[in-house]
Amino acid sequence: MVTRSKDWLALLGFGVLSYGVAALGSLATLDNVRGWYASADKPWFTPPNWLFGPVWTVLYGLIAVAAWLVWRRGDRSALGIWGVQLALNLAWTPAFFALRWLWPAFAVILLLDVAVVATIVRFRRTHRVAAWLLVPYLAWILFASLLNAGVAALN
Repeated sequence: MVTRSKDWLALLGFGVLSYGVAALGSLATLDNVRGWYASADKPWFTPPNWLFGPVWTVLYGLIAVAAWLVWRRGDRSALGIWGVQLALNLAWTPAFFALRWLWPAFAVILLLDVAVVATIVRFRRTHRVAAWLLVPYLAWILFASLLNAGVAALN
């Protein structure tokens, strides 16, 4: 019983960390999406703004569950790279939206791309499902990298 309680608390903790990054990111995003970003030139393939919230909600859940699965297997060292990618995820949002550092934000998201690939590779050694849970996240941030580059180039 104690193990199950501990497992659920760990899942809750990973969820709090992941969705905490989401909440902090939304502080930098909300006013700016309606502000400068609304009038910025964007690439033709930019999705509608309403799509980002639901996509990120699912992705942050997958990020949390993936870390939890690896944690349950006892591989605490693999969680270090997970923390790095989460920190880079957190750094990108204010750099792009709040500070409007479009090219520096692009450098951050490229580092994030590399960190997520490294996380997937590392997680694969411990828990294949955990690694696969991060693949949609990687696909989305690769797409976000293209969007970032497009907005930077057009503005």
